[in-house]
Amino acid sequence: MAQQSSRIVREVHDEPHIEGSRITVRHIYERVHGRGLRPETVAERHNLDIADVYHALAYYHDHPEEMQEVEAQREKAIESAREKTTISPPDE
Repeated sequence: MAQQSSRIVREVHDEPHIEGSRITVRHIYERVHGRGLRPETVAERHNLDIADVYHALAYYHDHPEEMQEVEAQREKAIESAREKTTISPPDE
């Protein structure tokens, strides 16, 4: 198998993203598979090379356990933020 150069790194928020940007692999995957956007559309909207979009999608599929862990960490962070920002009625 030929080895390809990938621009997927983990420098921002410990989540895989496209090198030189803050656009995460999960974000690319969600736009293409969750919203049904074409990879070309995602590349245009985020000023990316189309190859970067395909690298991100390949990374997502090649690293399912890592991506599940990323999603679990994201859900945990969301829940923690909800707990910290929930306004409770004053004690009487």
